[in-house]
Amino acid sequence: MAFEIDIQLEGDYAVNEGGLRLAAFTVLDAHEVHPDSGLTVVITSDDFVRGLNMQFRGIDSPTDVLSFPADEPLIDDSGEEEPPYLGDILIAYPYASAQAAREGHALDDSLALLVVHGTLHLLGYDHDTPENRAEMWAAQAEALGVLGISEAIVPALEEGKDDAH
Repeated sequence: MAFEIDIQLEGDYAVNEGGLRLAAFTVLDAHEVHPDSGLTVVITSDDFVRGLNMQFRGIDSPTDVLSFPADEPLIDDSGEEEPPYLGDILIAYPYASAQAAREGHALDDSLALLVVHGTLHLLGYDHDTPENRAEMWAAQAEALGVLGISEAIVPALEEGKDDAH
């Protein structure tokens, strides 16, 4: 894998790090993304995500995933543009775990979906209008298909839900 996909666990969370990297890689590989691009997936607590959700979105509750696209590419001392850093994806593990259990989905599949969803947001996709939603859901479905995850997981986790960002 050429992309730099960093997984950070901020707690004692059981995750398949390789599966999370593969989910991000699948999205990046399907788009025209610089092969040296990087992103970070942070697996953290509900409280941490709740604080960020309140700070950046004015919503005082945890959510499953938040995405924070990076600013403009950095320029190194020689004037060369550094490989693009795409941004950060934060997943509230307890929230996502409870959501997967409630919906009857495998936790690894649910976490992969959240990484796919978050990575698409880092690439500029959104679901703020019906047209944008259709475009994002098509890209998401394509990635899930490559990963061997049923699209049936998506409506149960995201249909009518606009708080995943």
